[in-house]
Amino acid sequence: MLRVTLASLRRNTARYVTTVLAIVLGVVFVSGTMVFSDTLEGAFETRVMGSAESLSAAVHSESDGERDYEPLNADILAEVRNLPEVAAADGMVSDLAPVLDADGRPAGFTPPAAVSVGDPGRFEAADGRLPESDDEVAISSNMVDSLGAEIGDDVMVLDVDSAKHEVTVVGTVDFGVEQPYAANGAVVYTEDAVRALTGIDGYHEIDVLAADGYTDAQVTDAVSDVAGGGTLVRTGDEFAEALAENAGGDVALLRIALMLFALVAMVVAGIVIYNTFAILIAQRQRDLALLRCMGARRGQVFRTVLAESTVVGLVASLLGAALGVGAGYLAVTVLAGLFAVATDDVALVVSPTALLVGLVLGTGVTVCSALFPAFRATRVPPLVALRGSATSMSLAERVGWKRLTVGAVLSAVCAGLVTFALAMPAGEVPLVMVVVAGIIAFGAVVVLGPMLVRWAVRAVAPLFRRIGIASELAADNVRRSPKRAATAMIALTVGATLITGYSVVSASLSETTQKQLEDNFPVDYGIAPQFIPGQEPEEEATVAPEVRSALEADDSVGTVFGQRSVTVVDGAMGMPISSYPGATVGSDITADPISGQVSDLAPGKVVLSEGYAEGLEAGDDYVLDTGEGEVTLEIAAVVGDMQNLWGAVVDTSDFEDIFPDVDGDSMLYVSAATDADRSDTRAAVYDAVADDPLLQVTSLAEAKTEFEDILSIALYTISGMLALAIVIALIGIANTLTLSVLERTRESALLRALGLGRRSLRRMLAVEAVVLAFTGSAIGVGLGVFFGWAASSALLSDLVFSLPYGQVAIFLLAGLVAGLLAAVIPARRAASTSITAALAAD
Repeated sequence: MLRVTLASLRRNTARYVTTVLAIVLGVVFVSGTMVFSDTLEGAFETRVMGSAESLSAAVHSESDGERDYEPLNADILAEVRNLPEVAAADGMVSDLAPVLDADGRPAGFTPPAAVSVGDPGRFEAADGRLPESDDEVAISSNMVDSLGAEIGDDVMVLDVDSAKHEVTVVGTVDFGVEQPYAANGAVVYTEDAVRALTGIDGYHEIDVLAADGYTDAQVTDAVSDVAGGGTLVRTGDEFAEALAENAGGDVALLRIALMLFALVAMVVAGIVIYNTFAILIAQRQRDLALLRCMGARRGQVFRTVLAESTVVGLVASLLGAALGVGAGYLAVTVLAGLFAVATDDVALVVSPTALLVGLVLGTGVTVCSALFPAFRATRVPPLVALRGSATSMSLAERVGWKRLTVGAVLSAVCAGLVTFALAMPAGEVPLVMVVVAGIIAFGAVVVLGPMLVRWAVRAVAPLFRRIGIASELAADNVRRSPKRAATAMIALTVGATLITGYSVVSASLSETTQKQLEDNFPVDYGIAPQFIPGQEPEEEATVAPEVRSALEADDSVGTVFGQRSVTVVDGAMGMPISSYPGATVGSDITADPISGQVSDLAPGKVVLSEGYAEGLEAGDDYVLDTGEGEVTLEIAAVVGDMQNLWGAVVDTSDFEDIFPDVDGDSMLYVSAATDADRSDTRAAVYDAVADDPLLQVTSLAEAKTEFEDILSIALYTISGMLALAIVIALIGIANTLTLSVLERTRESALLRALGLGRRSLRRMLAVEAVVLAFTGSAIGVGLGVFFGWAASSALLSDLVFSLPYGQVAIFLLAGLVAGLLAAVIPARRAASTSITAALAAD
């Protein structure tokens, strides 16, 4: 039987080519993803750890990162320097200091870090040099574009009193992915300059080098003794490992996301492999039956088929794993800039796990896909298989009531799950239920696939008869083998469903967000001080009254109103309490009510978001804990969560009575006058904030555009990932056609002998492929639209459904084009076959 297996592999090598290609592509994605994430994580660790491994010890405050953070004082640094185990020690000062961009406004949502680099220090200049005087700075590499500054340019920085200081950029520093420098950027100053700008005392970190003859552990122990309680002292290696662990978190999430796409690719590849083995084994039924007649047992035949699938899967997986290594490295090289990794810092990381997972998954999927065809091959009686058409016996085309019943049950379960999920409050649980319903729906499509194919062909048959004999023959071929056609198209259905579904979710999310911004936030500009993390409420900056007065006096400005907010902390929860002086709540700013009317807000009443209402409704009394006491208010309305009226919203007069010390606007909202030129309104806004460099101006129109750009990038990225599944599915269609051409060689030759030309034969196969591809795409698009709507509705309670007609049309058109491309090679092969040779063959 081993010789039989090897002989079968040699004889059917050409028929396995497309199957091998499908396996290779799936394994390339799996192994490539692992190599990509391992290499990226290694690059992060190398860069982050490299900055700390050069140290013998590092000292931090145990409260670092908390609101009550206590810097290390100068006495600790002096004692560390006096230790005999220490050759050198220096402190690093770090706090936040605003930097102004080219428009004179604060750069970033939060200020960048102001950092001093000591000697010894963890950071060096990537370009240029580090500052040597108080009027020089080096900026982090990730701030170069946002500031529009290069070495030699002057930039403006603000001190703790908001006074401006002009400094010269003398270099750049690559902080890598270390938080918070990677997120908000950083500017390197001299130590005296940082203290002058921020007013901070003490040090954020003390870096230590060991004296000759002492180990890092000995230095760490000695430093711990003098540093005292409340400090965290680690060796350079320990500190480096902690930084690397933090840096690797994002890579782990990226790995999970990519592996999900790899899983989709492998599922589609499994469908293609199953279809291939089903057809191949059907075509070899006579050979297998002859083996049975010669004494081979069912188990031997079964093991022979599995042995073939194992060899094919292993060879293809080995090739895919090898190509995956190159694909992973290529991805890191191309995308290095997106992850703030310099290309020359990337060292390829190929772990045994990446190769083994690809090998095991590729081989396992191949063997599992061949199990049912192999089992079915042993069920056909040998003499029956020798008497008739092997293929027709193996791929019985009867579509009975059992298939219809199972499909109907699965469809009913799917519909029930979606209905139940949409009846629940929007959130993660109903979304998961919709996803489960989608998986069940795929099962229903698999079961009902042959019927769907027949219905589709029946619908287009009249048109095909009018087009010509080739098209009519193509429709007959598909109708004659609906199971084979359904199995070929289901792989394409999976990819089309996922791409369409995500495009519907993306379009609906964009439309819903825009409606919320337009309906609940009908303003053009927002003005607010730059956010300072960790600031106490009484320390938070406000918009000066002069800004509001200037805007109200300008004819190009229509409406100006403010927001005053206080967050009252109750245990782990915070209750935001807000008012909107100058606004008519319910028209100038509003939200969708669950009960009551937002416009009913008046003195003695409150509008609550649902999460804080605790089941209460409009008209009920609500006891508001203000932090200074309790106030009982009547609920005017309960509104949905995650809208503009968040927490508790009270009338301005009540807010002033409850919080008399809060008299400034934390946010100012501006809308243009009806007949005003938008450029005049913009000029008025920027003129009004010109004297306060800490105020940030946000254009809500620009915010909408940025949000749409983010969704578009995500859509294109995900579509690109799923495109691999589409490619594998098209390989499956081409594979099915190729094997069908081989099976119908005599039939094609007979058609040619009866007068069907080569061009007509090619057209017949092209139409057959188009029918499969278009049917699969159409079913996928239909499922994608439905489940995209269901998923969006499960996630958003106030969904505005949007169907991206243009994208859907493109997906359907792509299905037609893909079908034509998939038919090119099989059609050419069928047309080039010799008529006499084919008719003479047994």
